[in-house]
Amino acid sequence: MSPRRQMSGRGPMNVFDRTMKRKQKEWASSLQDSHIYDYLRDEVGSRVADRVHDIVKTFPLALDVGCGKSHIAEHLGKDIVQRLILTDMSENALKQSRPCEVPIQCVLADEELLLPFEDNTFDLVVSSLSLHWTNNLPGALRQVHRVLKPDGVFIGAMAGGDTLHELRCSLQLAETEREGGFSPHVSPYVAVADLGMLLGRAGFNMLTVDVDDIQVHYPGIFEVMTDLQGMGESNCGWNRRSMLCRDTILAAAAVYKELYGNKDGSVPATFEILYMIGWKPHESQAKPAGRGSATVSFADLSKVSHPSTTDTV
Repeated sequence: MSPRRQMSGRGPMNVFDRTMKRKQKEWASSLQDSHIYDYLRDEVGSRVADRVHDIVKTFPLALDVGCGKSHIAEHLGKDIVQRLILTDMSENALKQSRPCEVPIQCVLADEELLLPFEDNTFDLVVSSLSLHWTNNLPGALRQVHRVLKPDGVFIGAMAGGDTLHELRCSLQLAETEREGGFSPHVSPYVAVADLGMLLGRAGFNMLTVDVDDIQVHYPGIFEVMTDLQGMGESNCGWNRRSMLCRDTILAAAAVYKELYGNKDGSVPATFEILYMIGWKPHESQAKPAGRGSATVSFADLSKVSHPSTTDTV
């Protein structure tokens, strides 16, 4: 094993350089015009908040894991959440938490490490566009499960496997043509098919997983990459290349427009957002019917009468 590998501590579950990700988020949140890059986080944060509002329940104490500038909290009312604790690995982001109705407390914490809270503390845990940068996603979900009270709910959103597929393909094709091979420039993301399994293994039940594709249009590839940097969403994989040759990036820009370009000259960037809801088990929750408890046979379905086409509804 090389000295660099020993120093980095990389392993099968260590894909991302978390120190680099913290630096990226600190830099992005320190920009004078950082608010202009918040559009994706604001949109996804509002959609997570909508899912909280869909649950007809008041949550006395909630936790936002990887809150950024509190993109979820600003959409919550104190009639839904009475008190909220915000956590993020970026101190600069926490300092820029936006005003909201709900009383908040900020705690500097890395969601990949042990959450600094007692077991069975929170009625609700939310997270938006943070967990896709954790090396050990199963462990992070278990931490969320640990700090939830029984019958507490976790509502989260993270980037999915098809995110930025246009950028990924364009860079790979250009790099292969110009340099004879390619390196990963876009982070790997979890597949939607795996998310329910991971939630179940972490101990959650009554699971819901759904997907949104949010497509943003940019003048070109350079604007896509600039905005990702401004969001703090640049690749932080250990195997990333820090620099791209000028010829390669120009070729990638041409490929992007050729393969994906719109008639008006702009190019799309797709963000696949995975939403998840999972509940911590409690005896009061409805239980699935036992195997073999059905009272109607599938064979009887053919006997069900159907209304004729002349029936009125």
